[in-house]
Formats: sequence, C-alpha cells, structure tokens
Amino acid sequence: MCRDALNRKESCGGHFREESQTPDGEAKRDDENFSYVAAWEYKGESNFELHKEKLEFEIVHPTQRNYK
Repeated sequence: MCRDALNRKESCGGHFREESQTPDGEAKRDDENFSYVAAWEYKGESNFELHKEKLEFEIVHPTQRNYK
C-alpha cells in the first residue's frame, strides 16, 4: 500500500500530496494517468513489479471533489 501511494503522483482518497492540489487547497486527481487498480508482485529483496488493470467508467465518471 505504501509503495503504491509513493508511486502515485496525485492526490486521491487518503493520499494527499501538497504538490497535487487545486488553488482552493483541495486534493487534485489525475484520472488520465492513474485510473487503474494496482497490484504489486513481490520479486524478492526489495524488488516489486507493478501490475495494472485499467478502470472503465460507463455510468458514473470520476469528478474533482470540493469539500468547501
């Protein structure tokens, strides 16, 4: 989970990154680059391989949240 959070260059869910926020200070998503399910396969001695499964949204689409 930590490896995946460090790999994502966006703010999403419980992962807030200061460099990825809206002008209002809200979490800024990057759905174009990070719209996938991730699984990290252990390859031994601190070596992991990322496996991705693209998410397809047919009815409800991701949107930018604003809690203000």
